[in-house]
Amino acid sequence: MTLERFRDAMRAEPFFPFRVYLADGRSIRVVHPEYVAWNPGGRTAVIIQPDDSCQHVDLLLVTSLEFPASEKGAA
Repeated sequence: MTLERFRDAMRAEPFFPFRVYLADGRSIRVVHPEYVAWNPGGRTAVIIQPDDSCQHVDLLLVTSLEFPASEKGAA
């Protein structure tokens, strides 16, 4: 998975929430683009959750993105 694919998902209009899967087996839900902060180099992101917790993510360790159909309004 490339960093550009993650950036594309963040910039999508309309935005759809998605799940980020990491090499260590964790997954993190991205509920809104305003809940993600990038470092200046673009390799690290902080993903904030609705409960105010946050995850620091090395974007080079992202293995895939999942866009659940239910969140896109599909049946």
